[in-house]
Amino acid sequence: MGLILSMAGNAIGLGNFWRFPRVLAANGGGAFMIPYFIALLLLGIPLMWVEWATGRYGGKYGHGTLGPMFYVMARERIKPRGALIFAVIGGMLAFAVTTLLNSYYIHVIGWTAAYSIYSATGAYYGVNTAVFFESHISNVQMVLATWLIPMILLFIAAYRGIAKGIEAFNKVMMPILYIFAVVLAIRSVTIGSPVRPDWSSFAGLNYIWKPNFEVLFENFWVISLAAAGQIFFTLSLGMGIIQNYASYVKKGDDIALSALTTASLNEFAEVILGGSIAIPIAYAYLGPEVVKSGSLALAFMALPNVFTSIGEAGRLFGTMWFLLLFFAGWTSAIAMYNYLVALLEEDLRIKRKVGAVIVFIIYFLLGLPVALDSTLIYFGELDNWVGSYLLVLLGLFDVIVAVWLFKPEKLWKELHDGALIRVPSFFKYVLMFLAPLYITILLVGTTIDYYRTGVFAKTDPLIVGARIAIIAALILGALEAYIAIKRKYSEELAKNEVLVRID
Repeated sequence: MGLILSMAGNAIGLGNFWRFPRVLAANGGGAFMIPYFIALLLLGIPLMWVEWATGRYGGKYGHGTLGPMFYVMARERIKPRGALIFAVIGGMLAFAVTTLLNSYYIHVIGWTAAYSIYSATGAYYGVNTAVFFESHISNVQMVLATWLIPMILLFIAAYRGIAKGIEAFNKVMMPILYIFAVVLAIRSVTIGSPVRPDWSSFAGLNYIWKPNFEVLFENFWVISLAAAGQIFFTLSLGMGIIQNYASYVKKGDDIALSALTTASLNEFAEVILGGSIAIPIAYAYLGPEVVKSGSLALAFMALPNVFTSIGEAGRLFGTMWFLLLFFAGWTSAIAMYNYLVALLEEDLRIKRKVGAVIVFIIYFLLGLPVALDSTLIYFGELDNWVGSYLLVLLGLFDVIVAVWLFKPEKLWKELHDGALIRVPSFFKYVLMFLAPLYITILLVGTTIDYYRTGVFAKTDPLIVGARIAIIAALILGALEAYIAIKRKYSEELAKNEVLVRID
């Protein structure tokens, strides 16, 4: 239970209540939900099983990071030197995602810290909530101060060691978060039309759940990638985090049902609760145009309206809600922070406490441009590439390595070792054929669409800066994975034959 809730705490967070509503809104509402559920069935749930199985198998060799895990799996079908190539790619992508995604994700956690303070003081009472948010991100001192709160707490947790603390924390906080979300969801769909008759919470629900095939066909590739990216983002797929956590699972422990349970808890929180809170509220108070803009701050502009409508009691309720979001976001961020610390500790043999300091410095340097950009252009560019494209790309290599190179039969056997359920054979063929085909078509189609619409040609300095950061992270990740695997398996690579095997 502790592991499942830790995995759920890693998955359930700001992605459900902040990112999902705004990505959904920006991609046509009901047009988005169609490819979203397709991606959940063909990619999300199957890849959850793959990543849990990959993590446990890598853990047998004492590996907790993706590069070495890919290496020991890939060499089942190809020679060690060929396996090294896939290991470097996996390590490179996992490093880039966990550094860059967390560099802006921690800022959103900082927003929740700020809004906890604003709720307690009633700072947003009686003002336009959209304008209020803009004034917040323009207040550099407040942004930096509230950003450093989660940064420092992450550093302390990683420095001291986190396993028992996070597990105990999740056992208490996750149920409370669910209770608060249920209450807010009920409140959001019953607020009616407080501003204009045609701006209602039910109109917001209609925007989400009414299929819009016209918008989908007009923007197929962009919406489909956004949907797949959200599935990966919300389930923490394509990051190396699930594999890291699952590396501690023992042989004979269930992973099939545990992975499905984790995904189910997350999807309930996202689709039923997250989808029923921010958009209906925003529709009722801010109107359809604000909703359809898909602002990065949609949830932060919408939710304060509910708390102000409650009156003085809304201060307490708003404070508690944003604090819960702070904790939920923190449990996701610490998983990424801990992955990098584990990477330095295991792969490069850097002591944990020193590694915690190094990771803090990395996140500070990468997060500073986000803090100083009140336009959120740099933030948005990172989220587009790292929070969607790279996650899906790493998912493709998950399938290539853990299914085809490790061999489908071996993966299926690893998945069912100690399993409390039998995964339908249908999903074996999904992983072998449909998932890699779907991801490949999606990435190729999106890349062509980006070229056609001029995405690659954008020259805004903030966009260029974000792309330089991505390239630099990919290069560093590739170097780290190469050095780590050469150090551990130098003899194997020299002879180009497998010398160490654990059944």
